[in-house]
Amino acid sequence: MNPKILFIMHMPPPVHGAAMVGQYIHDSELINGEFESHYINLTTAKNLQDIGKVGMRKLFDFFKLLKKIRRVVKDIKPQLVYVTPNACGGAFYKDFVVVEMLKRLGCKVIVHYHNKGVATRQDRWLDNILYKRFFKGIKVILLSECLCEDVKKYVKKEDVFVCGNGIPDVTENSACSDTVARDHIDGKVPHVLFLSNLLISKGVVVLLNALKVLKEKGCRFICDFVGGETVEMDTAMFQNEVAKRGLEDMVLYHGRKYGNDKEAFLNAADMFVFPTFYPNECFPLVLLEAMQHHLPCVSTTEGGIPGIIDDGKTGFLVPKHDVAVLADKIQLLLNDPVLRGNMGKAGREKFEKEFTLEVFEKRMTWILEHIVYPLFSKMGIERD
Repeated sequence: MNPKILFIMHMPPPVHGAAMVGQYIHDSELINGEFESHYINLTTAKNLQDIGKVGMRKLFDFFKLLKKIRRVVKDIKPQLVYVTPNACGGAFYKDFVVVEMLKRLGCKVIVHYHNKGVATRQDRWLDNILYKRFFKGIKVILLSECLCEDVKKYVKKEDVFVCGNGIPDVTENSACSDTVARDHIDGKVPHVLFLSNLLISKGVVVLLNALKVLKEKGCRFICDFVGGETVEMDTAMFQNEVAKRGLEDMVLYHGRKYGNDKEAFLNAADMFVFPTFYPNECFPLVLLEAMQHHLPCVSTTEGGIPGIIDDGKTGFLVPKHDVAVLADKIQLLLNDPVLRGNMGKAGREKFEKEFTLEVFEKRMTWILEHIVYPLFSKMGIERD
């Protein structure tokens, strides 16, 4: 018989990075073939705007979730429970209750972090007490070695596994191949792409300031902003920021795009720029999408991004908020199509080696096997 694993994780809706990875696990033939898998959706948010909010409806849904988890655990008696918790704040307190209940039910637990923030709260006396209890006796999956610092106060190195995310290769059946030739290198204006919601912390204003510097230096470019409006910045506010910098003829906002529409922007771009300083940034899937499309990437040292971009090889890492350095790196790529091509090729090679969905599924399966089969053997259960 196969080991029973209960996956308690975020799945769409709403759509965000952790939820998409949860969906990939849910749909994985490899994982579902290796284990007897059972799934419970951990989210209580109805949409992206609902994330982080507290209300009676969400409290009621949470108690229903606890009841469901308790019933499923008693029914299936899993050898391992996989949970994708939040690292800090009110959402952590909710997930703390989930994990503590699982421990009291006698479950072996492994948690998979798609966010960070433990280190920012560990000096608060209540959080410190809860973290000590939370991490006791569990294994932890992180997205990058860079993120080990966040939990090192509570988790031994031997209890940490690293598993970078992976995404489907949408270019396999498209015109994009490893011999991609960008049509902007023969005298045409290079296209810079920003692909994210209009959040200040995702680097929108920082990038606009860098583009203003580049225009003043006489650089030629078009920068396409693709992503949804937010409470912080809607279309009118964004256009106002563009106009204040005199970038109306060089910056275009296209709104939110999906599927083939999004692919068209990735295929048309010459470089991808993502100067994020979002506090919860861990392992942005958008960088993997850009590398998949042979794009050199310029981003920051936030979260696990240094584990994605090889500075100077697949792109550039710049200090957060540093407009001057960001402008310099973009200018370097604008002026050198050969460098863009070489970095894009190196990024594509790294994507194929480390960040495909197939690689992610194999890595995740290995981690789960490494945890669950020794437990299986101790229980005297033979593996199929």
